[in-house]
Amino acid sequence: MFTGIVEALGTIKNIRHLSEGATVEIQANDVLTDAEIGDSIAVDGVCLTIRTLTSESFAADISAETLRRTTLGERRVGEQVNLERSLRLSDRLGGHLVLGHVDEVATISGWKDEGDASLVRVTMSSNIRRYIAYKGSVTVDGISLTVSGVQADAFEVALIPHTKQVTTLGAKRTGANVNLEVDIVARYVETLLNNRNSAEDWTEKPSSETLNLSFLAKHGYIS
Repeated sequence: MFTGIVEALGTIKNIRHLSEGATVEIQANDVLTDAEIGDSIAVDGVCLTIRTLTSESFAADISAETLRRTTLGERRVGEQVNLERSLRLSDRLGGHLVLGHVDEVATISGWKDEGDASLVRVTMSSNIRRYIAYKGSVTVDGISLTVSGVQADAFEVALIPHTKQVTTLGAKRTGANVNLEVDIVARYVETLLNNRNSAEDWTEKPSSETLNLSFLAKHGYIS
């Protein structure tokens, strides 16, 4: 699990496409001081497992499914990627809970600079729209961002100067593809609502109250 707060930029040293899947080697000095083989690390928001490790780089396997659902298949040697180590239970949660399980590849469809900051528009599919909430959280290329506007097929996020300086988003522009992961809380709420009338889905009912929007509002899950 991650927070969406990028720790460092890594550089792709090598990527080798296989008949199914791929392997990638990433130079990443800053996040490898306490790393071990088998650890998880988010690469542009994709949770990968460290397979081999040196003091300056790590290698990981990428499954065919991951290549289909993320932008990692588009990456080339020399390109930079966002890196974040997995979360410790004692760490501060600076962003929001992120699994590193990308929902879809979306496209930057608008970019407007506002002083040193930028307002970025991201076009998404109808499958994702229901999970995006105004002032809610969304992960774009592994970066926890706050939704500043929502439209029928797109949402907007504001990038502060710091985010543009320490992540890859500062170098992207209109037409670039990005990895999206929606807030996990939205997925659980949807599952609960879809199953609210299916008693057979519960091994033990949490309460005698009906699980609906009123119930969620009463207990502080929504406003």
